[in-house]
Amino acid sequence: MNPDFIKYQAQTSPYPLGMEVSHAIGSYIYDTTNKKYLDFVAGVSACTLGHQHLRVNQAIKDQLDKYSHVMVYGEYSQSPAVEYCKLLASLLPDSLNKTYLVNSGTEAIEGALKLAKRTTGRSQLISCNNAYHGNTMGSMSVMGFEERKQAFRPLLPDVDFITFNNEDDLQKITTRTAAILLETIQGGAGFIQPENNFLQKVRIRCNEVGAMMIVDEIQPGFGRTGKLFGFQNYDVIPDIVVMGKGMGGGMPVGAFTAAAEKMDLLMANPKLGHITTFGGHPVIAAACLATLKELTETNLMQETLAKEKLFRSLLVHPLITEIRGKGLMLAAMTETAEITNEVILNCKDKGLILFWLLFEGCAIRITPPLTISEEEIKEGCSIILEVMDEILKKDKKYN
Repeated sequence: MNPDFIKYQAQTSPYPLGMEVSHAIGSYIYDTTNKKYLDFVAGVSACTLGHQHLRVNQAIKDQLDKYSHVMVYGEYSQSPAVEYCKLLASLLPDSLNKTYLVNSGTEAIEGALKLAKRTTGRSQLISCNNAYHGNTMGSMSVMGFEERKQAFRPLLPDVDFITFNNEDDLQKITTRTAAILLETIQGGAGFIQPENNFLQKVRIRCNEVGAMMIVDEIQPGFGRTGKLFGFQNYDVIPDIVVMGKGMGGGMPVGAFTAAAEKMDLLMANPKLGHITTFGGHPVIAAACLATLKELTETNLMQETLAKEKLFRSLLVHPLITEIRGKGLMLAAMTETAEITNEVILNCKDKGLILFWLLFEGCAIRITPPLTISEEEIKEGCSIILEVMDEILKKDKKYN
């Protein structure tokens, strides 16, 4: 590991993987020894079209030749951002027609929470146990995992939690509630999908009491579940959609979308109700536009479901207890966190990149680029099965 990486760059854990990256292309990342690694993680669901996608790269280069940052968000009309928001509105339900562009998913969550309070005049926010919505102070306040936020209290007041898929808990949404915030598919908790029309029942309850429904599409969004957004799989229309990660084809970006009459409330009383310097950056917006056009002008989203079936057919092994998730947002579950750790680390040694989930230690993250080929899926799954066979042979429990 490069010692300067540890000495000068702040870290997020005591044990970073530390690969020294040389270059990346398609579904592969190369280290400085030119060893290649098949990427089953895609920058934690961010590199929707793989690495160095020609259409995205060209859009970035073309925009760089015109102009980069020129003014804080919302003052100048810049065609990449305008065209992107217009295309996005055409692909969403009619009531989701105005988008605020920011720099990351967690910033988009902050904006969405502010918009819900501004719209309703209420203070209470409701989130889910084991939810993850980002790591800034507001986003952390609605994180449903106390261990990760205890050291940073006090956080936002008047935040309550329910359990995902628990219908009885929906009675906690009342006339005091500004909004309930849910991941369409719970990510850090282990790729938990809604059951028994849970999202529809949340929508009904919100309508009953006048609360807003915010869906976090930061990870499921942009084709990863077979639809442009995960909520489109569940016949529900939220009040606010939050997005990030995969929308920029690997570039840093976030956004939240709502009805124009709600979004316009951020313009006055007070004005500058939400503001950002670099949100809507023309180079980033150009990358977003290229990514969205590629997704909607090809069959990549539909192919995601066929690739899911391939993964499920191949990843059959005594150490795998189940495969969770949808599309190319999958988690292979093992019996223990120790097995999961060993699989992830040993696969890295053999040239396959896997990763963990935030709160579910038994989960092996499988979130490759949507552009991954069937042959690459077979190649990676073969490595996983090989590593698991090696674990079985040396573990007395299985002999």
